[in-house]
Amino acid sequence: MTEQTAPDFGTVAVLGGTGPQGRGLARRFASAGVRVVLGSRSAEKAAATAAELAEATGGDVTGAANADAAAAGDVVLVVVPWDGHRELLTELKPQLDGKIVVDCVNPLGFDKQGPFALKVEEGSATEQAAAILTDSRVVGAFHNVSAVLLDDPEVTSVDTDVLVLGDDDREATDLVQALAATIPGVRGVYGGRKRNAHQVEALTANLIAMNRRYKAHAGVRVTDV
Repeated sequence: MTEQTAPDFGTVAVLGGTGPQGRGLARRFASAGVRVVLGSRSAEKAAATAAELAEATGGDVTGAANADAAAAGDVVLVVVPWDGHRELLTELKPQLDGKIVVDCVNPLGFDKQGPFALKVEEGSATEQAAAILTDSRVVGAFHNVSAVLLDDPEVTSVDTDVLVLGDDDREATDLVQALAATIPGVRGVYGGRKRNAHQVEALTANLIAMNRRYKAHAGVRVTDV
């Protein structure tokens, strides 16, 4: 029986890596031995957060401005607020050309009734990323994972699946599924084409509502797969 070789992720850049979700993902990847560079609007803030994570995990974590992090990454995660999504990707297109770009952004609004999904001209954040980054390999993933659980060092296993969305680039979706699986308790599951990303992104609004009602950190599990 032939042993399978672990994927080589190279350097994983996390744009928006000083926010709760980005920081949590960076923590888990670094803990798994993946080389990580955090991106932020402030290079100083990125460097400080990276130093904290490197000390906490013993991993290889550095920080830089978003543009420098995008240039350094082999796989680049976009974990930024929806309001700045289009502007950032348009600005960083040259640095992201030819790379696997994982869009993790949920276009959500909040009012007195709670969270709700926003309408996106392109259909979803993932599709907007693909429309802008025409020379990148865009995949959608990590939309429904609790930032609180990811960034809590006391949580040894995160009980959730990650739905990975992409079109005909099987190599890219397989790599992102494998990246998800570096997080203890997490499984990457192919969730369909990018045109199906809207409902996955929107589901986060339902999960936030559940969390508020049940004082929990709800995730998603796919059965019989």
